[in-house]
Amino acid sequence: MSKEHHSYSTLTLSYDGPLALLTLNRPDKRNAISFQLVDELLRALADVERSHARILILTGAGKAFCSGMDLEDLRAMAGLSPEESQDDAIRQARLMRTLFRTVYDFPIVTIAAVNGPALAGGCGLATLCDFTLASPEARFGYTEVRIGFIPAIVSTFLVRQIGEKHARDLLLTGRILHAEEAVHLGLANEVVAAGMLLERAHELAATLVKNCPTSLMTTKRLLRSYSAKELDRELDAAVKENARIRLTDDFREGLSSFLEKRNPRWTGR
Repeated sequence: MSKEHHSYSTLTLSYDGPLALLTLNRPDKRNAISFQLVDELLRALADVERSHARILILTGAGKAFCSGMDLEDLRAMAGLSPEESQDDAIRQARLMRTLFRTVYDFPIVTIAAVNGPALAGGCGLATLCDFTLASPEARFGYTEVRIGFIPAIVSTFLVRQIGEKHARDLLLTGRILHAEEAVHLGLANEVVAAGMLLERAHELAATLVKNCPTSLMTTKRLLRSYSAKELDRELDAAVKENARIRLTDDFREGLSSFLEKRNPRWTGR
């Protein structure tokens, strides 16, 4: 693949004919979601949409796909006053809404090649793609409740993907799934043999690119239209809850305990 767009520092983007490959490239941080990564992801997705690419593969560098929120951003959040925290929370929630909605609504067919853990927001990125391929090392989970946070924005999509009963299980326990269970629940399409993940992604892309591009884009647009209004309303509510929980004592305790690597002491406030 030809390498392009060296202005990105948290990801790489390359093209090969009708195929775009977008790789989260913070392996030392397990490809954690920083504010910079969100900004660059949105710019890269816009770049792909403007290109001649017809298929997008999304994967991670190193041993993880994406481990969720970046620790350094969490530290910065812990130092904010309640007023600053509220303003920042609303801004961040809207930004994450934009990112996930952009992936969900993306007009070009997307394939996530999940090479390792995809947790919290990282799980959202992996499972909102049209196809989700998982290596045997892949792990999936929404772990927000473990640190006093809530999986608000991703929950709106998850209920549609796997049904409310399964969604309640994953969102309330915060448990982590192996690749096989993720396929069983409908979070992923298939488990790929070790070492064959990108090869299988390219094979799937080669099959998809044979189909009529107008048909693919129109089908995706039709599927999006079925629940667009309901999704808008639900995401509005999710943004508010995402921001509201940031003002609770339990959120600050969860954040502190996570950063200090100790068990949290919940108060229910």
